[in-house]
Amino acid sequence: MDAEVASLLREERVVAAAELASFRGDAHTASMLFERACDFRRAAVEAARAGEYSRSLQFALEGNDEAAAERALPHVLGDATKADRLALQLQQQGKHGWAARLLEGIGKRMAAARAYQKAGLAVKAAELFEADGDVATAARVLESQIKLDPDNASLHVALGGLLLRYGKVEAAVRALQKVPCGSPERPSALSLLLTALDRLGLAEAHREAERELASLGGAANATGAPKPTGASPRTTQTTEVRAHLFGRYELIQQVASSPSARVLECIDTIRIERVAVKVFAGFAARGGGRDALARFEREVKITAALNHPNVVPLLEYICDGPAIVLAWMGRGTLEQMIAREPLTPARAVEIASAVLTALGEAHRLGIVHRDVKPANVLFDDAGTARLGDFGVAHLSDLSTTVTAGIIGTLGYMSPEQRQGQPATVQSDVYGVGAMLWEMLTGQRPEANLNYCILQARPSAVHRDLSVQHDRAVTTMLAVDPSERPADAFNALRSLSALHWPDTIDRAAYAQPSSPKSLQPDAARLRRGEDGALVDQWLNRRVCTLPLNGAVLARASAYCRVDHPALQLVLRVDRDSNTVWLAMPRGASPTEKLTAEQAKILREALEQLHEVGEVHGRVDRDHVLVDDAGKVTLLLPKTASRVATNVASWAHSVDLDLLGLQKLT
Repeated sequence: MDAEVASLLREERVVAAAELASFRGDAHTASMLFERACDFRRAAVEAARAGEYSRSLQFALEGNDEAAAERALPHVLGDATKADRLALQLQQQGKHGWAARLLEGIGKRMAAARAYQKAGLAVKAAELFEADGDVATAARVLESQIKLDPDNASLHVALGGLLLRYGKVEAAVRALQKVPCGSPERPSALSLLLTALDRLGLAEAHREAERELASLGGAANATGAPKPTGASPRTTQTTEVRAHLFGRYELIQQVASSPSARVLECIDTIRIERVAVKVFAGFAARGGGRDALARFEREVKITAALNHPNVVPLLEYICDGPAIVLAWMGRGTLEQMIAREPLTPARAVEIASAVLTALGEAHRLGIVHRDVKPANVLFDDAGTARLGDFGVAHLSDLSTTVTAGIIGTLGYMSPEQRQGQPATVQSDVYGVGAMLWEMLTGQRPEANLNYCILQARPSAVHRDLSVQHDRAVTTMLAVDPSERPADAFNALRSLSALHWPDTIDRAAYAQPSSPKSLQPDAARLRRGEDGALVDQWLNRRVCTLPLNGAVLARASAYCRVDHPALQLVLRVDRDSNTVWLAMPRGASPTEKLTAEQAKILREALEQLHEVGEVHGRVDRDHVLVDDAGKVTLLLPKTASRVATNVASWAHSVDLDLLGLQKLT
């Protein structure tokens, strides 16, 4: 740093120091100092002059300088890694619209769509979802935004066009008719309405819309024609004549049946949405009709009482059937999901937690499900797990027994139920534990009358799981109900207290019984001749830090940056409660760093800053230089968290760079 600039800084004349640095051509220092002075517009200009376009874009947004941000955007998109990193940081700051533009620019369309949705740019989000074939999500995004902004005509036009492209003509007409006369979007709405009215055969209404469009100087177009996407053929318009149930539900196909009921996939011609119609058929079951009807009516009462986001919603009860109409679960059952492919532990626990949340509400109302199994866990179009089939549940009666041969699947039933004893809330917890065990290991628990056989442990299947994870699940599967969590919410807290990884070792999953040890051996680390720890498995020098929130956050930042000058993070060993780090050879510098070494460390620090972290300990104790001159910045043993306000953040970044300056 220039001596005069440093002198001005010592006098706390930050703006003058920044202007002098700019005049002397040191754009990088000028941008840092303008940032420190909270003059973000000038900081953006100087960062752009220094070729630091990610920082320029950030400063421009902080200074509400849209023009400067637009100028920086194309340069940022030239480096996909930096653009992705900046998008993450902008999302953390709530700047979802700009994050979406970055993500879309580097080809991450679904991440961009979700960011556009968070930014309230529903039309753009819907376009990306539709282009990816997820039409249901596209429609849901538009409908949700319409609830928040019902007077936004562009949302109604976008929704009407989407519905029209996929055969929901009546719903499209309703959406398009909400666009008021005189609005700029009216011609577009009329153009789509002409197509919809023509398909419905409403000639007079078509002529009126045509006259109005002509008076506005417009003409009909094919905006509503289907776009080529990955949508299912079943969503497109068809001229096939289908049977109707109860005068309202257009039959698509039968999806399931049992001696007591049939489940049919239908289209509700009034709501123009897909539904599941469950029609009672128990009278055909010889001798069991009365009990089956009682279970059917019980399901109606219980499902109506449970208004919960993780319970399959009841839309209507039809006495004439009798039949019940349920929301359509477009992504099938957990049983089908498990059969398709293994699940990550994080996803498995997410599903189990959703079921436990639903059960907790049911238990609060005095309802025990008694038949928790994968076939009764369904997923809506958004992938949310929902518990269904309360037909064997009992309302305000926790003492009812059940015969395993009639109700439930033996592998998921608690030992007390298999013995014909009363079902309790702990019986439902057992069922969730059995499902979770299967999701984690790929093996269904083998049930005997009095106990359950558990073969492969979750920690033997997933490298990142430990005995603590095993214990959390096996506790839910205890033979004695009193040894299980007291209720669904206690089980939920037990699972939530642990970290469940979002990755899976598929090879290990395919052979869960492989006798391969995945846990670190107690004798794996040994002291070498020079006193450093050595990983005996890999013959690699390591050091360890105590595992706590601050160290874990800093280690995570090091992993996200993945710069060669940052110390390599090897593993998080939760058994020993430590973080393992590679320990490069070298020593603390006794002389000033070279210009090249300083440049490398500055680049590493800047990347660390871009992911929202500061180092905080840039000094000789945390820098190693080996015999070849390679420089490494060590992970600090303690981590000072960064303040959220801009001035404090800029000050923390300055401390890192000033620490580096003292070494050069």
